[in-house]
Amino acid sequence: MKYLTLAALALGLAAGTAQAQSRLDTTLERGKLLCSGHNGSFLGFAEVDDQGNWQGMDIDLCRGLAASLFGSSEGTLEIVPISWAQRWPALQSGDIDVVIKLSGWTQSRDTELNLSYSLPYFVGAFHVMAHADVGAESVADLDGGSICVSAGTSTERVLASYLEGNDIEAEVVVFESGDEVKTAYFNQRCDGLILFAPPLAATRATAENPEAHIILPDVLGLEPESIIVPEGDPKWLDVMNWMLSSLWFAEINGITQANVDEIRANPGSAQIEKFLGVTPGYGERLGLSDDWAYNLIKEVGNYGEIFDRNIADPYALPRGMNELYTNGGVFYPLTVD
Repeated sequence: MKYLTLAALALGLAAGTAQAQSRLDTTLERGKLLCSGHNGSFLGFAEVDDQGNWQGMDIDLCRGLAASLFGSSEGTLEIVPISWAQRWPALQSGDIDVVIKLSGWTQSRDTELNLSYSLPYFVGAFHVMAHADVGAESVADLDGGSICVSAGTSTERVLASYLEGNDIEAEVVVFESGDEVKTAYFNQRCDGLILFAPPLAATRATAENPEAHIILPDVLGLEPESIIVPEGDPKWLDVMNWMLSSLWFAEINGITQANVDEIRANPGSAQIEKFLGVTPGYGERLGLSDDWAYNLIKEVGNYGEIFDRNIADPYALPRGMNELYTNGGVFYPLTVD
C-alpha cells in the first residue's frame, strides 16, 4: 500500500509538472503566439499579398487563436515561415507553438511523432492537374509521364499509394516548397501536379492561361485537415477544439464579425450570453478570459466568413462538405453550457 501511495503521488506530481508546462502557459507568458506559415504561398490557406501581408484560411485561424489568447492579434502574432517537412521539428523544438498548415491526420503522425490533433477544420480531396496538350483524361493516362509533388507531405504518400494500387508507372518528382512544385509544373518539368483540391483549383484559376491546364476527375484520396499540437498537452488541445467549435457555433447562430457587438448587447439567450462572455464560465474553464470567443469573432468572423473571404470569393470554390450539418456538410458546434 505504501508503494502504491508513493507511486500515485509521483504520478500526481508528474501530471502537475506536465500541466504547468502546457504550451498554453508558455504562450501566454511570452505574450505572443508563434504560428506556422509557409515558405511560399499555398493559395487560399497561406499566401502573401502585394503589400507583404499574410492572408488565407490558415492565417485567419492563427489570427483568431491569437485574439482568443490576447484579445487581439495586433502585436501578439508572429507567422513563422516553414516548409512542410519542418512542421514537426519546429513544433517539438518550440520554434512554433502550433501547426495550422493544412495538415492531414494520419496514423503514422498520430502514433509515431507525438502529435495531437484537433477536430478537423477542413475536409477535401486530392486531384491531379495536367497540361492540356498532354491529352490526359485520367491519371492513368499519365503512365510513363511525371507528376510533381511537395516533399514531406501526406500528398506524396497519397500519390505513391494511388500509383501503386492502380499499376501506373509515373515518375514522382519531389520539391521542398509549394512554390517550387508549381514553378516546376508550369515550366513543363512535370506532366502533372498533385495538390489538395482547393489550392489546385486556385492554382489553375490564377495561371496565365487556365485553359492550358485540366484538373483530372480522379479522386486520389480524401483527407481531414486538423490543427496540431504536441501530444500530452490537453489544455492546449482544448483551446484548439473550442476555438473551432466557436467558429461553427457563431455561424449557426448568425453571429458575425459585423453584428457581434449588437448581439453581445442583446444576446437573446443564456447560452449566447455565456458564449460571448456576458456571463462567466466559457473562458475560465480553458484558462482564458470569458470574452475570448467574442474577441475571436470580432477578429476574424465565423467559419463561413473565413471560408468565403479566403476560398469562395477569390477562387469561386464552393464549400461542399465543409458546410455546416444544417446545409448538408460535416461540421457542427459542440454544446455551450
